[in-house]
This record gives sequence, C-alpha cells and structure tokens, in this order.
Amino acid sequence: MTVEATATAVQSGPAGISDAARLRAILAGSAGNLIEWYDFYIYAFTALYFSPAFFPKSEPLVQLMATSAIFAVGFLLRPIGGWYFGRYADRHGRQQAMVLSVVMMGGGALLIALLPTFAQAGIAAPLLLLIGRMVQGFSTGGQYGTAATYLSEIAGRRRRGFWSSFQYVTLVGGQLCATLVIVILQLVLDDAQMAAWGWRVGFLIGAAGAFAIVLFRHHMHETANEEDRAGDGAGSLGELFRVAWRPFAVVVALTAGGSLSFYAFTTYMQKFLVLTVGLSKETATTMMLGELVLFMLLQPAMGLLSDRIGRRANIMAFAVLATLCTVPVFTALAGAKAIAPAFMLVLAGLVINSLYTSVSGLFKAELFPGHVRALGVGLAYGVGNALFGGTAENVAFAFKQAGHESGFYWYVSAICAVSFIAACFLKDSRRNNLLDRNGV
Repeated sequence: MTVEATATAVQSGPAGISDAARLRAILAGSAGNLIEWYDFYIYAFTALYFSPAFFPKSEPLVQLMATSAIFAVGFLLRPIGGWYFGRYADRHGRQQAMVLSVVMMGGGALLIALLPTFAQAGIAAPLLLLIGRMVQGFSTGGQYGTAATYLSEIAGRRRRGFWSSFQYVTLVGGQLCATLVIVILQLVLDDAQMAAWGWRVGFLIGAAGAFAIVLFRHHMHETANEEDRAGDGAGSLGELFRVAWRPFAVVVALTAGGSLSFYAFTTYMQKFLVLTVGLSKETATTMMLGELVLFMLLQPAMGLLSDRIGRRANIMAFAVLATLCTVPVFTALAGAKAIAPAFMLVLAGLVINSLYTSVSGLFKAELFPGHVRALGVGLAYGVGNALFGGTAENVAFAFKQAGHESGFYWYVSAICAVSFIAACFLKDSRRNNLLDRNGV
C-alpha cells in the first residue's frame, strides 16, 4: 500500500487506524469528557459553600434546594443540547462536536467563577448563576451523546465494552477531580475563606482545562463515515423517529433508572452524608473521594464483563439489584453510626450502578444506525436524565422537608423497576447490534 493510500485509510474511520492511534484517540476523547464532567460537577460539590452568597436570606436547607433547582435546570437543557450537538455530530462529524461542547462548557464555568454575589448585584446574581448553568447543561447534553458515539465507534469490535467504559471512567474521573480539588481547598482554606472566594477556584481550574483540550483535538480521528453524514436524513429528528422510535423509548426508560441511581449515590450522597448521617462536610467529601476512586476502577472491569456476557445481561443485573437493594441500602445508611459501615453501604450502591454505567453509552450506540446515532444517543439520554437524574436532589430534599425522607428511597427503587421492564426489550448485543452491522 502506498503512503497516500495508507493516509487515506487512517483518515477514513476506525477500521484504518493503528492500535496506537486508536489508543491516542480514545485518550483524547476521554480527556475532553473528563474536563466536561469536572466542570459540571464542581457546581454540585461547591454548592454547600456558595449557596449563602446567592440566597442569603434563607435557611440552609432552603439555600441548598435553591442551588439544586438551578442544578436541575442545567439538566433540563440537556435534551436541547443532545438534539443540537447530536444533529451537528451526525452531519459534520463527532470530533468537531466534541471540541465545541467542551469549549462551551469552559465558558459556562468561567462565567460562574466571575459572578458577583447577591450582596453585590442583588437578584442579578442568582439569575447569572442560572445562565451559567444553562450553558453548562446545554453543553453537557451534547457531550454525552457525542462522546458515547465516538468511543463506541473508535473502540472497534474487540473489547468494545472495555474501551467504551472509559466514557464513565472519565465521567467519574471528572467527579473525582472535582472532589479532589475541594479536598485540597478544604485543607488550605477555612470555611469562611471557602464561602468567600475559595469555591471560585474550582470553576477557574475547570475553565482553564476546557480551553486547553483544544490542543488535543488533532488526536481525535473522525469516526462518522462520509456516506452517513451526506445523507438527507442525517441528524434529522424525523428520520430518527421513523427508523428508531422503539430504541429511543427503551433508552429513555433505561436512562431514567440508571441516571437516578447514579446521582442518588454520587452528587446527592455527599449532602445525604452531611444532613442525614451526620458526618462533617470534610469527612463526607473525603469519604466520597475514596468511593469515586473505587467506582471509577470498576468501570473497565464491568465493561470487560459485558464483552463476555453481553450488554443486555449487564443492564438486567443492574435493574434487578437496584430495584431490590436501594431501599435497604439507604435505610441502613441513614442509621449508620460509624464511617466504615457507611462507606461499605455507599460502595454497595455504586457497585450495582456500575453494571449500568460501564455500558451506558455503548448499549445506546449499538441500538441506533450511524446517520442518526449521535442524535439518538444524546437526545434519548438527555430526556431521561433531565426528568429523573437532574431532579434527584430536589425530589430527595422535598421528601426530607416533608418529613418522609424514606419516600425518596422507594422512588428510586420504583423508577429502577421501570428500567427493568425496559431492559426486557433489549436484544443480546453479541449477536445483533448496529455498530457491527455498519462495519464499525
């Protein structure tokens, strides 16, 4: 093969990429995903500190509910971001869409970092905070579908579950980095300094990381083939619902339980440990740091498991265990008297959830044809995530304020039961999936 022919093959898609180039592409795409999710979660992990600056005349629980409501608004923008960036990725390529969404996320983080407080700007302060979260939610909605599609396509057929699991390795890594930044800030700053200005440092770090990711874009080989991108139905909502409305409905239902369980045991868990279990902010943050390290390491193992038993088996196992175990785990955790049993209970919830998260993007990508894949993955995820994942904290706080905190545990379990019903409609990906049919 000539040099020119080799170059053409490398540029044409994953089939023509060497193993070394494929690994660099996965790392580059994963790095963008990590920065994206760091920026998204730094908000959740600093909310305990900056809530009084934007809602100064409220009780602490009401302050958290207000900032969590703005957090939820970011989720409501995800379906719109999933539609816009999914359409863009299916028509113009995955690489461009991924870079654009990360840069937009950095802009939202920078805006929040520089916001005036309520004392300085009055009602304009929480309104600007809302705008910053809307930008981030729109961006994240685009990043998830595009990254899931890209990593699923670039991974190739061999060990696709293992390599695609790096979407959640870096998603959890983003949470982990956000938690680590908070731990370091807590070590060098007191509570007053954290509330006054320390929380802004986390957003500035995220903004810098987002803009730096542009430097890695040349490692992201394009995976969408030209024929799919050039088709009249590429990235079209009409085409999506014409050829894949059933997969779309299944993905929304599965995302509902998976996302709700994920946010219950990650972002909400930090606040649950403080407000219900009675741990200090510092202890809760440090504990969640350890939990997230283990959760991150579980992703490749569970992804590799899916390569052996199929994605459907992973999802079914998650849905059954989450339905049966969520209430007992939360109930035992609420009455925990020591850190060690509390740690193990949270870890149990995360182990169950990892059966879903490790294959979350991949099983979705395997359901949609290439010309509407990024749109289908991103929009279906955005809808399910906005309705259930993004509202998790507010539903939990509402139950707590009403004096029926255990109602939240049953709520999570019920939604996971719905996901189990949806999982029954999945086919075994080892024998039937559209990534293989498209030659990816």
